[in-house]
Amino acid sequence: MTAKPVLILGSAPSVLAAQSWPKSQFSAIVAINNAWQVRDDWDYHIAPDDFPAERGPQALRTGQKRITSADYVPANNSFGGILYAGGTMAFTTGYWALAALTPAAMVFAGCDMVYPSGSNTHFYGQGTADPLRKDITLRNLEAKSARLMLHAANQGCTCLRASTGESRLVFPSVTAQELARPRKIEIGSNKAQFDEIKTRETALGYFVPSGRYWQSQKPVCTAKLDALDAAWLGAVVT
Repeated sequence: MTAKPVLILGSAPSVLAAQSWPKSQFSAIVAINNAWQVRDDWDYHIAPDDFPAERGPQALRTGQKRITSADYVPANNSFGGILYAGGTMAFTTGYWALAALTPAAMVFAGCDMVYPSGSNTHFYGQGTADPLRKDITLRNLEAKSARLMLHAANQGCTCLRASTGESRLVFPSVTAQELARPRKIEIGSNKAQFDEIKTRETALGYFVPSGRYWQSQKPVCTAKLDALDAAWLGAVVT
């Protein structure tokens, strides 16, 4: 367990505030998709297989590493996997692909998934609001973040968000000043309840080992997914 948190960079305009945060405050910096452009001292770049290669970093500094599906799918599978009832790539790979670090906290910057009309949606201007696309795994983003937060809490890791405004994440907020004075925020989690929800999730049989859930031919009951989402949200106590 490392006391220093992992910083995870998304592409919302608010991520630019993280440009000036001292790297010494973090055990690692993870850049998702285009966020490698925010600062050049990141450690891991994570992107899905359909992320255009020309939009990714063309050269790596010493110590930097690309994380692909060959890395994050097996890592995700060891913690419940990518499944219809699971979460988005951005939520899961940030922690589980770095599971060997066992950070005390993950701080998500620019990952709030709020896309206001009439203003920039991304730090580089207008972009595609990917989490709002039609996808069966994205019916309840708040529930997906709750699932990640509870999985992490049961590994001794706290999920935090580096913003105080609107967010689809249910994580507690942390300010830059608070990051300079590290403290652990406990997330209440009823272990019996957590295990019961995981059992329900497993019983659905929607686990997809390849991570390519969109290629699965198994029928999916959205009502059961919604009930599971409600259970994950109901299990969060902060």
